[in-house]
Amino acid sequence: MTPLRQRMIEDMRVRNYTAGTQQNYLRHVAHFAKYFGRSPEQLDLEAVHQYQLYLLQERKLSPESVNLFVSAIKFLYLVTLEMPWSEDSFPRPMRPSKLPVVLSCEELMQFFDYVAGLKNRAVLMICYGAGLRISEAVSLKVGDVDSSRMLIRVEQGKGGKDRYVPLSPRLLEVLRRYWRGCRPSGARSAAREDFLFPSWRGDRHLTSETLRDACRDAVRQAGLKKKLTPHTLRHCFATHLLENGTDIRIIQVLLGHSRIDTTARYTSVSPQLAGATVSPLDLLDSKARQQATRHGRASQA
Repeated sequence: MTPLRQRMIEDMRVRNYTAGTQQNYLRHVAHFAKYFGRSPEQLDLEAVHQYQLYLLQERKLSPESVNLFVSAIKFLYLVTLEMPWSEDSFPRPMRPSKLPVVLSCEELMQFFDYVAGLKNRAVLMICYGAGLRISEAVSLKVGDVDSSRMLIRVEQGKGGKDRYVPLSPRLLEVLRRYWRGCRPSGARSAAREDFLFPSWRGDRHLTSETLRDACRDAVRQAGLKKKLTPHTLRHCFATHLLENGTDIRIIQVLLGHSRIDTTARYTSVSPQLAGATVSPLDLLDSKARQQATRHGRASQA
């Protein structure tokens, strides 16, 4: 391991970056150095600019992917190498504004009917029933499910934050059915710190990739035309809560969003709210009649 890589790792650990973020940052910096065949310490902002153009124009990466590289390289130069550059020296490509895909209740029921395996179905129902990210759902521990208070504890979610989400009676029944069906008969009682959804290795949890594959298979077999990933179920959770009248600030807390404007985009997603909005065209005739009536009364007076 090079001294620069070690320093960058230490800088990220001090700031409590997650293991996934550390791996992604190191990967992007390593690819950047490999592209030029030199250490990043010997490269400048012009090299960063050229590499961004390479990612966008030659590799055809999405703005989201390029922005991950920008975050990594900005951390390297501004934090680890302490270069006297401003944050404006690391421009980010503009991301197209896209609304997340949301399924109707009927489509969701059809989707869950085709999810293969009790374990896969239980994890995906947590994503929808409690609004968890797939990384949060697969890493749940047995002790995180509090059936006495009907809560699920999400430990160290995105941003290193803990939070509680509701455990619905139906979701609790799904989890109990999964536990009875998948827990080997006569096996030792699970400790509170054991993974709720262990992989075949036992000491690790189910992978996110496994759930993405299960999603893809279920969508194909159900004949759904919409693109669906585990994260889509989280979008459905937020949108359906909003349609049912839940306060957007409560939805923000349940999703673990730091900023309300991140949650507010779901007001643009809900087709039910859009469909319930009365067009001013529909009110045109009645308002015209009201105005004519007022003018007639004024002239008579």
